Amino acid sequence: MKRRHFLATAGAGLAAGAVAKPAIAQSNPEIRWRLTSGFPKSLDTIYGGADFLAKYVSEATEGRFQIQPFSAGEIVGTFQAADAVSGGTVEMAHTAAYYYVGKDPTFAAAAAVPFTLNARQLNAWQYHGGGIGLVNDFMAKHNLYALPGGNTGTQMGGWFRKEIKTVQDLQGLKMRIAGIAGQVMAKLGVIPQQVAGGDIYPSLERGTIDAAEWIGPYDDEKLGFQKVAPYYYYPGFWEGGLTLHFLFNKGKWESLPKNYQAILQAGCMAANMDMLAKYDAKNPAALRSLVGAGAQLRPFSQEILDAAYKATNEVYAEISAQNADFKKMIDSLRAFRNEEYLWFQVAEYAFDTYMIRARTRG
Repeated sequence: MKRRHFLATAGAGLAAGAVAKPAIAQSNPEIRWRLTSGFPKSLDTIYGGADFLAKYVSEATEGRFQIQPFSAGEIVGTFQAADAVSGGTVEMAHTAAYYYVGKDPTFAAAAAVPFTLNARQLNAWQYHGGGIGLVNDFMAKHNLYALPGGNTGTQMGGWFRKEIKTVQDLQGLKMRIAGIAGQVMAKLGVIPQQVAGGDIYPSLERGTIDAAEWIGPYDDEKLGFQKVAPYYYYPGFWEGGLTLHFLFNKGKWESLPKNYQAILQAGCMAANMDMLAKYDAKNPAALRSLVGAGAQLRPFSQEILDAAYKATNEVYAEISAQNADFKKMIDSLRAFRNEEYLWFQVAEYAFDTYMIRARTRG
């Protein structure tokens, strides 16, 4: 009797196991997605966000969810990535949303706009200040869903072929600059140019443009800008922190199992933190190397910063008067910025200011 009972129980257990495996497989389907990046593979830190997420998702799903990244130009160009995702050519992209400012200036507000938030403040706004929800209320109108997927930190002000001391020195200057920052600089006399990252160096070398901003020392050194435009300005007041986004086709995102969505959300957050940490770790040595190779480090003058700040507020008012989506997002960013600096000026700014002076004493 005991033997027959054991065999019956074991058989029931095996049957249950046989049923369980297909159920697990159904909740963890095999999925293959393509991702188009807005960046060349040579820029391992900013392009690397896509590789980071692909590896994370593959390992978290035991290889059942595979994302294959492609660099800019392999499927579509930098400035076509959002349309490729929205239209279903690819399932997702990793890019800077301000590349699509021509479609709607609200795209730029989702990424980086002048004189708003630094990287830490942007993360606070996105994860705990309603930013992700605001961004996706807008993205849904373009059949997109977006999650933060990287940050560069505060960027440099770019490379100039000649020294820039006053606003007058900017008159007629052809400068590669992306997003709403281009509209701000246009008010100061600059002629903004939209140029993809991989095309900046030859444009500077040929004199097609007179200046270009990109990101910061680590990437800028890789691209060799110091060889053709020796004056290196700071800070990049138009990007206190650039949020990169993973853009998903909205229908594809919504069709994913909930556990896959959760894995992507966690992976995107990890990629967001990882990129900022990499830039902070790599930029000091790169800056030292650039200066050692002859780069002329210069701060923007107070005159230029004040003029740019005034022009920025004018641009925001002009766009907000015509675009409710932009107004809603920029109002949220500015209100959050003003609250954040109540705190940052007490602790962060005071600590950093002291330590910058004290570190030379050992």
